[in-house]
Amino acid sequence: MALTASCPSCGAPVVFKSASSIFAVCEYCQSTLVRHDQALEDIGKMAALVEDRSPLQLGVEGSYKGVHFALIGRIQIKYSQGYWNEWHLLFDDMRTGWLSEAGGEYVLTFAQQVQELLPKFAELKIGQRFVLASQPWTVSNIENAECVAGQGELPFKVGAGYPVAAVDLRNGANFATLDYSETPPLLFVGEPVGFASLKMSKLREGMPIPTHTVAAQVFRCPACGAPMQARSREILAVGCVSCGAVVDTADQNFKLLSKALGTRDEKYVPRIPLGSKGGLEGKPVEVIGFLVKESRVDGIAYDWREYLLAGENGTYRWLTEYNGHWNIADVLSNPPAGSGAMELADVNFSGQRFRHYSTAQSAEVIQVAGEFTWRVRRGETSRVVDYVAPPLLLSREATDNDLNWSLATYVTPEVIGEAFKLPGRMIAPVGIFANQPNPWAETHLRVCSLFWKLALVAVALQVFFGFLGSGKVLLRQEFTLSPQMTEDSVVTSEFEVRDRPRKLTVRNSTSLDNNWIGLDLMLVNKASGQAWPAARELAYYHGNDGGESWSEGDRSDEVVFLDVPPGIYYVTVDPDIAPEKPEPVRDVIEVSSGGAGWSNFVMVMLFLVFFPVFTRLRFAAFESRRWAESDHAPAASSDSSDGDD
Repeated sequence: MALTASCPSCGAPVVFKSASSIFAVCEYCQSTLVRHDQALEDIGKMAALVEDRSPLQLGVEGSYKGVHFALIGRIQIKYSQGYWNEWHLLFDDMRTGWLSEAGGEYVLTFAQQVQELLPKFAELKIGQRFVLASQPWTVSNIENAECVAGQGELPFKVGAGYPVAAVDLRNGANFATLDYSETPPLLFVGEPVGFASLKMSKLREGMPIPTHTVAAQVFRCPACGAPMQARSREILAVGCVSCGAVVDTADQNFKLLSKALGTRDEKYVPRIPLGSKGGLEGKPVEVIGFLVKESRVDGIAYDWREYLLAGENGTYRWLTEYNGHWNIADVLSNPPAGSGAMELADVNFSGQRFRHYSTAQSAEVIQVAGEFTWRVRRGETSRVVDYVAPPLLLSREATDNDLNWSLATYVTPEVIGEAFKLPGRMIAPVGIFANQPNPWAETHLRVCSLFWKLALVAVALQVFFGFLGSGKVLLRQEFTLSPQMTEDSVVTSEFEVRDRPRKLTVRNSTSLDNNWIGLDLMLVNKASGQAWPAARELAYYHGNDGGESWSEGDRSDEVVFLDVPPGIYYVTVDPDIAPEKPEPVRDVIEVSSGGAGWSNFVMVMLFLVFFPVFTRLRFAAFESRRWAESDHAPAASSDSSDGDD
């Protein structure tokens, strides 16, 4: 049941909706009130909240897994790279939870009691893995932050300067936070949630403009005097387009985070001008920041460009470009489970296998221009690990206190040019990029599909002509060939070839046993006397050598006569038996009309198989060029490059 009391300072009504709320800030006079049963104690004024671009406010209502909730409190936390909000939620079933809002990402968590001892804050490191609450977790962020201000109902006492030591843990789609601002530490477990999925109403966007607003900051660069601007308090760093200096906008004196570029430092001009507005994947975006990063491999510098895009509802996206290759990237709120366990191993994410492509041990920021929501500075470094499943690129970027995963999708320069209405400014891609789609992939699949269809037709035709249209036995006759027949020929019975010219096969099956025999065959047309001669030699030997049986040769043989015209035929056989073993040999002569031949079938199959082999070779050549730029370059690529020197 809600508790209503009067503010000791101004007399305004203060309502405690949740029984667990012991602390509140009067919305009229900003007095800090502590609840003591039915009485309220005023312990001073609460510091003013820093104005931000959040669409949320107290009183916003929504739904999570079918249960209605309302936002009843808020604390604002400042950390090394900016601010984030923690919204206190009260559900209709009287549960309370926390909705974290940072950089456009929303995470909903609930306090969870555990029996095991929680790890010490000082012992945790980025990428570390351990089991907690029966689940494996990976440390993704470590922060020594402080509370800036609070408002509404809260379950604990806070104020400006209140220390917040927090560690974020991720496990696939799950999220957890260890809060070391209390003793013992608190564990909050939940998951990232989509803004739309919460079905929130009464947002700031749908209500009158707040009475307290913060105009965009306009100031001059401390290094060169050029005009600069930060659109809101959420922007913590601005890079000067003129000289490259980076300014801390949260500092009242606009302290330099990194100095201006020197005269010898190379300046990169963004291909998409800052302030450009466009649409990507049907969503409006604006280019507000531009970064250039560089890594060195074997003494060779590789640089690429990154564009920070402001989207809807305080969200942000990225565009990356390297040698004319573009990617649209989003930071993942549900990174791969087990991330960082084995860096070189493949990563399974969202039902796909991503192969390790490269690791940049030290990716350094060398140029900054525009606005950023964290205190970026030139010279800061990170370790970047890329995994590919074209057209997707999965990247793991880690610093000393932060670990982030992002998923990028390859897009052509034409898509970017059209999105920002910049025809002619896009350059043609150079080389093959890590996640560039293989242009031969779909072609190869189509060709293979067509090949199997045509091959099936060819096999069916061969089966039809080979079996349904097969020939038949025209003659089968047995003879005994003896050495005494040296001057006489054996003449078979007559047989008839009907209808049309045919292929005839004459097969001799003998009883050779460690012997050989020569056969002079003659196919003779009885009416015309036309003859088709053929000479064959058969040999078959076998035995046992050292306990192992062996054999060579064959007792049978056949000869084919092509295009034999219709008529009455017989076959003559003139035997030549081996003189070293003059034994009679039994011979069975079989004449059959041939069925479908194999030569045409083989030629058709060779013709058909050429096309999938060709597309496969082209596909493989593209992949070879892709992986030549990776940490897993084929040995042949390095060999060939050595040979060119």
